[in-house]
Amino acid sequence: MRNIAKVLVVTCLAASGLILSACASGGAEVQDNQVAATVNGRNIMLKEVERTVNQQAGGNPSALNQLQLAQARLQVLSTLIQREVLFQRAEREKVLPTEAQIDGAIATQKQNSGMTSEDFDKSLKAQNLSMETLRTEARKDLSIAALQDKYSGKIEISDREVEEYYNKNRTQFKNERGVALAMIMVDPADNSVDGINDDAKNDTDAKLKIDNMYQQLQGKADFATVARAKSEDINTVGRGGDVGFATEQDLKNNNFPAELITNFFGPMQVGDYTVPTRFSSGKWYIFKLAEKRLTTENLTLESPGVRQQITQGLTNQRKQILNAALLETAINDAKIVNNLAENMLNNPSNLGLRPAADGAAGSQPTQAPTQAPTQQPASSPAASSGPVGVKPPASPTK
Repeated sequence: MRNIAKVLVVTCLAASGLILSACASGGAEVQDNQVAATVNGRNIMLKEVERTVNQQAGGNPSALNQLQLAQARLQVLSTLIQREVLFQRAEREKVLPTEAQIDGAIATQKQNSGMTSEDFDKSLKAQNLSMETLRTEARKDLSIAALQDKYSGKIEISDREVEEYYNKNRTQFKNERGVALAMIMVDPADNSVDGINDDAKNDTDAKLKIDNMYQQLQGKADFATVARAKSEDINTVGRGGDVGFATEQDLKNNNFPAELITNFFGPMQVGDYTVPTRFSSGKWYIFKLAEKRLTTENLTLESPGVRQQITQGLTNQRKQILNAALLETAINDAKIVNNLAENMLNNPSNLGLRPAADGAAGSQPTQAPTQAPTQQPASSPAASSGPVGVKPPASPTK
C-alpha cells in the first residue's frame, strides 16, 4: 500500500539533528551581536543563519557562488522566522513543554544518534555548542508540535470518507511480494565526522570490523544491539539497523547481488542473517531477514490495518492544510523585520555578501549572513510514495 499523505511537523529531532550535523566556520565573518531579523522585537541572530549555511555546505560555504549563498541565507532565515513566529504563538497559547519533556527529547536524540553519552557531549563541545542551546531548540520544536496538535486534534474522519477513498484507490492496497530487512554496514571510507563509533578507515579495518560483528552474532548477540553500537550507516543505526520492506525489484534497483536476492526469497528463514557481503561500492553488509512475503495479496477494506491507514492518511492531509493556515495566521499577527533582506536591497551589486570576485572594491557588510535550510517550514508536506507503514530500503551503493 502506498502512503496517502504525510505532513511534516517540526519535532525535537529536526532541530537537534540540525545542531549535531557537521559545523565549520566559513563564509562571511559574523559577529555575535549582528541581527538578521526580529519577530515581535525578538532577535534572530546572523550567527544562527551562518551555522545552518555551514552545515548545508558541508562546512565550506565559500564553495557557494554569490547567488547561491544569497539564496541559501534568505531561505534559512525564512525558516527561522517561521519557527520563531510559531514558537511565540505557542507561548501565548501556553502549550510549552515541561522540563521533563525536554529531557526526554534530548535523551531520544542521544539514542537515535547512535553515540555514547560521552561522544555526544564531545560532539557538542567540538562545535562550540552548549546543552543550553540544544534545550532551547528542543523547547521550540516541542512547543510548535504541541501548538499544531492543539488545532489538528479535533480532526474527525467519517467512515464514508474512508470507504470512498478505498473504492477510488483499490489498486494501492496490496501486500506485495518482498522482504523486510535489517542491516549492519561497514564503510572503509573515513566517516568519523559523522560520529560513527569505532569507524573503519580503510579496507583492512573494514573487513576486520565486519568479521568481528559476524562473530558476535554467531555468539547469539542481538542484531539490533550490535547495529546500534557498531554499524556505520547513520540512517539506520538509530533504528537498530531496520531498513524496511523492499520488493524484489527494489533490491535489484539498489544493486543487491543476485545470489543475495535468491537467498532472501529462497532458503533464508525469518530471523536468519547473511554472511558478510561486500557490495560493488566497497562497503560490507550483514542483512537480517525480518519478514518474507512470497506472494502478492490484494487487500480489502476489512483487511487488518487498512481502515486505520486510510484514516491516518486523510487525517495527515488535513493536518497539512491546518498547519499551513496556522502559520499564515501567526505570520499575519506578527511584526517581522528582515534586516538581511533589507541589506540585500540596499546592496544590489553584491547582495550584501562578500565581493563577487577577488580584488573587488568595498568592505564586507556588517549584516552578511549565510544559509541553506535543513528544516522545512512547519506546514511543508513530506511526500512519499512508499508502502504505508513501510520505509523504503536504503541503497547500499550510496
